[in-house]
Amino acid sequence: MNSSLDLGLIGNCQVGALIDSAAEIVWYCLPRFDGDPVFNSLLQEHETGSGKGYCSIELLEQIRTEQSYLSNTAVLVTRFTDTQGGVIEITDFVPRFRQHGRMFTPMMLVRQVRRLQGTPFIRICVRPTYDYGREACDITYGSHHIRYVSPDWVLRLTTDASITTILQELPFFLEDQVTLIFGMDETISEPISELARRFLVETIGYWHDWVHDLGIPFEWQDEVIRAAITLKLNAFDDTGAIVAAMTTSVPEAPDSGRNWDYRYCWLRDAYFVVNALNRLSATRTMERYLRYLVNVVAGSSGGRIQPVYGIDGQKYLEERKIETLAGYRGMGPVRVGNQAYEQIQHDVYGSVILAVTHVFFDQRLIRRGDAALFHRLEPLGETAIQVHDQPDAGLWELRGTKRIHTFSAVMCWAACDRLAKIAARLGLSEREAYWKAQAELIHAAVCARAWNDHKKAFTAAFEGDSLDASLLLMHDVGFLTADDFRFAATVAAIERELRHGDYIFRYVEEDDFGAPENAFIVCTYWYIHALVALGRNDEARQLFENLLSRHNRHGLFAEHLDVRTGEQWGNFVQTYSMVGLIHSAIRLSKRWDAAF
Repeated sequence: MNSSLDLGLIGNCQVGALIDSAAEIVWYCLPRFDGDPVFNSLLQEHETGSGKGYCSIELLEQIRTEQSYLSNTAVLVTRFTDTQGGVIEITDFVPRFRQHGRMFTPMMLVRQVRRLQGTPFIRICVRPTYDYGREACDITYGSHHIRYVSPDWVLRLTTDASITTILQELPFFLEDQVTLIFGMDETISEPISELARRFLVETIGYWHDWVHDLGIPFEWQDEVIRAAITLKLNAFDDTGAIVAAMTTSVPEAPDSGRNWDYRYCWLRDAYFVVNALNRLSATRTMERYLRYLVNVVAGSSGGRIQPVYGIDGQKYLEERKIETLAGYRGMGPVRVGNQAYEQIQHDVYGSVILAVTHVFFDQRLIRRGDAALFHRLEPLGETAIQVHDQPDAGLWELRGTKRIHTFSAVMCWAACDRLAKIAARLGLSEREAYWKAQAELIHAAVCARAWNDHKKAFTAAFEGDSLDASLLLMHDVGFLTADDFRFAATVAAIERELRHGDYIFRYVEEDDFGAPENAFIVCTYWYIHALVALGRNDEARQLFENLLSRHNRHGLFAEHLDVRTGEQWGNFVQTYSMVGLIHSAIRLSKRWDAAF
């Protein structure tokens, strides 16, 4: 197996799985996104017929592979052809549909293998592990099932294939079709193939209905729909949390040591996700996330919040290294947990209040914001006032240094600015005046201390001289108008110092791990947004089309891009990157009423 990020994501907002172009399940965590990866060959390479932590379906003498999603769904289809003209089709999905008045999202993964022509000779290998690949599971079995047992859970495979051929990994001729259903240790009473067929039909119907209700731009519709589905799959329905990515420890660059666990909810990332989905009229994900967020705020102490929490709201995400997995392409370490929960990142106050602002202004929402919720947000604003000019780790989560980051201060301004707007909406004139005054004070401080007259740009930190791509967002969050000369000048400075070919680096100075080697994908999208704001649409379109050409075969992005080879690096699928795609398409697309 040659690891790459040419992967497809399937899921149901309870569990998710990554499948490579050879139809191998390379990543699948149970019982939820941040759980034990029972299939983990993404971080543990193996030779054909050996290794552990994967599920593969192999066509012997295979010569051709095709793979794609069923249109407007999260159902992945892989087609293999062998040297004799035999063809099989593998359909992978995770059930999600409405049943008995509620959403049915079982901890289940379904694989259907169907003969299309010829006499295909296949082999099925199922090798789950537990405790991050430390041990192979104990196995028991019956006439139509195999139980893979760990100390903490049981994964049950129910199938109409020969149990012996799976247990012994024996090749066999596929006469018609076989079905594999991975799930909880529960008996399936109806015929396996019929259950899988019914679940597939219902799941396809769910996704078609969901996509049907999206408000999408005229151009790049397929790309936007795929990005929207992907963002949806990264939302954990049970609590409303949104993970930054499905994986841990895919390095940002080869042998960089920049290997982090992204299976948690960064409040900053989640704000960008719900904002993008809201722009597409997918409001339910936002409503669930806002419930999660309100609970996080309620559990905070003295108006202080962390940048990241567990998907269950857990505060403590102790970071540790896993020795049992070698890492992506052998590039360890593999980490579980994330030390960022201990960091001070002041931009988080703006991220929270920007997200919650929707509740006060969006008439589509069932539960609207009121004065009580506003007053619960005010302590966060007070904290933003206190910390806007204090050092922090910044949004890039520097581990060895602290500075007064300009972006953090801008987001503290955004917290106060939005509180003023909410107060005006609620008719609370005294609170509106208070928060407007606080926003003006922070705005003045940023303009006085972060503007570098020599560079003719806002810099990454107060009284600094280095640049940071996050400053491209100063217009997006409303801190600067598009016609403010300082915005255009800052964009020009970033072009000079952070642009490498058609891509923008987040920064170029050395950090705890040396100088960044790859471009952070979302930064190029931010640059595109800035170009559109400045009226440079032709340049923006060209950069956008180039970025689209760099996604994988399914239209999915990781976090980083090698500017020389175009290869993707970093955790996958990265929600930040998919958000950037959506926002860029919305900004650049022709209007529907002007498209014909």
